[in-house]
Amino acid sequence: MPEAPTKTEHAGPGRPRAFDEAEALRAALTVFWEQGYEATSVDTLIRAMGISRSSFYGCFGSKHGAMLAALRRYADDSLDRLAEVAAAERTPRAAVRAMIHAMVTTKDAHRGCLLVNCISELAARDAEITELIQRHIARVERLLAETIAEADADGAADRARALVSLTLGAITLRKAGLPPEQVDAALNRAEPLLPTA
Repeated sequence: MPEAPTKTEHAGPGRPRAFDEAEALRAALTVFWEQGYEATSVDTLIRAMGISRSSFYGCFGSKHGAMLAALRRYADDSLDRLAEVAAAERTPRAAVRAMIHAMVTTKDAHRGCLLVNCISELAARDAEITELIQRHIARVERLLAETIAEADADGAADRARALVSLTLGAITLRKAGLPPEQVDAALNRAEPLLPTA
């Protein structure tokens, strides 16, 4: 993947300073992930991103614009990671199982999934966030369905949707603090939905 272009920020008269837009966006993503959208102020974002207020507005337009950009990056990175996880497995069944595990497993269970967090905080009142989340879920479902269909095309799309629903529930349970073994027991119910080989 090509590197994001470097933006030029003016730190003062005659002193241009370059900043890495991708790095700034990663910092914004972390803040939104840890604090949520409403609790995050523009000042907090600017400090975390290490850029000036004018550069922030010039690059992202608003806090909402920064949130959308961060979510797009998160969604794209997540989908790329799932595709890599699937490609590393030798059978469709193993690939689907590995993708489900990758979606649910995280080092920081208390933070959960940024997209799932946005569903509960923003989706009911933010059409752009809702559309972005729906588009990402559709892409995940498509990846799962295509992998399932490699071994068993019958009902692949419906099975993929059921797997995503179960996975989103498991992510929420983990964030709620349920013991990992209980979450794993729930995920084991997905076995009949997996490809036959």
